[in-house]
Amino acid sequence: MIKGAKKLVDECTKVKEGENVLIITDTGMPLSIAETLAIACKERGAEAMIIIMSPLSIEGSDPLPPVVEAMQKAQVIFMACSRGFFHSSSRIKATRAGARCFSIAEFTEDDMFKGAIEVNFLEAKEFIEIVGEALRKSKEARVTTQAGTDVYFDFRGRAEKVLVLNGICHQPGDAAAIILEAAISPKVGTAQGIIVCDASITLLKPGLVQEPVRAVIKDGMVTEISGGPEARKLADLLAAMGDPMVYNVAELGIGLNPKAKMTGVQTQDRGVYGTCHIGVGSNITWGGNIKAATHFDFILYAPKIELDGITILEDYRFNL
Repeated sequence: MIKGAKKLVDECTKVKEGENVLIITDTGMPLSIAETLAIACKERGAEAMIIIMSPLSIEGSDPLPPVVEAMQKAQVIFMACSRGFFHSSSRIKATRAGARCFSIAEFTEDDMFKGAIEVNFLEAKEFIEIVGEALRKSKEARVTTQAGTDVYFDFRGRAEKVLVLNGICHQPGDAAAIILEAAISPKVGTAQGIIVCDASITLLKPGLVQEPVRAVIKDGMVTEISGGPEARKLADLLAAMGDPMVYNVAELGIGLNPKAKMTGVQTQDRGVYGTCHIGVGSNITWGGNIKAATHFDFILYAPKIELDGITILEDYRFNL
């Protein structure tokens, strides 16, 4: 695992001598991952501290106040937890305070040396920026799949709401993840259509879908979820949160990591090259004002994505 840890420390975050590094993990993760990251940081002359907490009850929620306080004082933060909080207000506040934040949520020991982490981040960066710019310039999108997905998104007036995750986290206030993606947040209340999720759902653990999950979208909100056992579990989880905004359609993301594989672990699944995911719940990561109880993604195989009527992705091939 040390090779992967050194890649995260040297290539992704450029940890420097004398920096304060905070490694946040929980009891649902192998402690060896946090320990290996700490060893790699120590080799660079940095001061690393590991915080071990209980797993978050809900994906995307904030950790306890002592953890949030520590995040405000760190220069580099590795979030190595079994339930991620990249889309939380605490992570956003930490980056605004100048921390470089890197998420490896749900990572296993194997993930430290194979799959998504094997990508050459510097080589991938240019194309991710190209996809991000295409999203930034677009006014609307349509996503369809052979499984039955057909969703319309309106991006008018939202050009600044593009997130480019290229795995590079070198400057104060940068945030990145092992997931490589370009993602945009649509205008609230405008998404319409049907999602038929045939790959993975990040709120479920593990996320792989055995029977497609169908979600109806009306005026920017998921209004109906149907299908097999995974659909019932998802519907129950969301209902139990007691927050109507967990149904808000918050994101269209495109996976851009050629080394990632669909495994049921979100840090692999969301980045699978040529897939897409439709995020639901909080949109604060994109500068929006909806802070829901969670943020999760429906991940789709082989989407066709049209921006302003022009096909930019079909059958895992890009036209950019």
